[in-house]
Amino acid sequence: MTQSVVDRVAIPIRHARRLPLILVASVLVLGIVTFLSITWGARSVNLGTIWRAFTDFDPASASQTVIRQMRVPRTVLGVAAGAALGLSGAILQGTTRNPLADPGIMGINAGAAAAIVVGSAVVTAGSFGLSTALAFVGAGAATLAVFAVASLGREGATPVKLALAGAAVTAGLSSVTTALVMTNVEALNELRAWQVGSLAGRYANVVTATLPFMLVGIVLALGAGRALNGLALGEDTAHGLGQRIRLTRAVAFAIVAVLCGAATAACGPIAFVGLIVPHLARIACGPDYRWILPFSAVLAPIVLLSADLVGRVAVAPGELPVGVVLGVLGAPAFIVLVRSPRLKEL
Repeated sequence: MTQSVVDRVAIPIRHARRLPLILVASVLVLGIVTFLSITWGARSVNLGTIWRAFTDFDPASASQTVIRQMRVPRTVLGVAAGAALGLSGAILQGTTRNPLADPGIMGINAGAAAAIVVGSAVVTAGSFGLSTALAFVGAGAATLAVFAVASLGREGATPVKLALAGAAVTAGLSSVTTALVMTNVEALNELRAWQVGSLAGRYANVVTATLPFMLVGIVLALGAGRALNGLALGEDTAHGLGQRIRLTRAVAFAIVAVLCGAATAACGPIAFVGLIVPHLARIACGPDYRWILPFSAVLAPIVLLSADLVGRVAVAPGELPVGVVLGVLGAPAFIVLVRSPRLKEL
């Protein structure tokens, strides 16, 4: 009964039969952007060099070394982190019913930053691997803290309480971070190196440390569409249909903790991807989260890798971090998106 009602509410979408074709076309675009991410850069490479880098690797070849040790890990991380951030934003917006919910607003970035600063203050000689682990733990802990605070009280974690809890946790952790960096130079340097938000310099060790978490989170997130459709009907309706709202939100936040914790630990705080991409997915497919989630998982890596490519060519032979590019381009893009008449119908 519950399943059929939720499906009937979610399915009325324009051009529903075209959605699989649009999704396949998006996957093809992602393939093209992935190819460009491997081939474009300060050092030009051809298809033959890429092929030999994997079939007949020559350690003496600088081009093959760049492909295997830098561009491929960077691209793999961009695809995985983009999908993780896009899915996290969609789940957060669906769970909180807040169109502005994203990892930054919900305290995840602040938790990762605080963990890195505290770790740097305790351990004087840190490494990038240690910073990655600390960021993962901090982001996950902050996500769980937001949900725990919002769950206090009889109503449980309502959308308004989740938003307020996210703001409160972010403010508290930001205060701790500021206090420590003002008194500890090592902590300040460690935070500066991490908080830019970039895919550059993330080698195979970072990918292998964070990719398994992102893959598990992505698989779990893609299966949450029906539950998010139930929440979209409103708490009273969802409860009347037999959905366990508190359990649904708890599981959703656990998935977000894994996704955002791993992505933020690997790449730093990357803004706008988790905020904008779910809205783009809604424009493409409508309000059904069984489609919003797959579209978010495909569109987010396209946005992230495209911004990374812009950062490589904009100031060549130098490079702009992807976090800077998204900050410059993301704000006006979001303003245009908000003013779109079609978005207001969603």
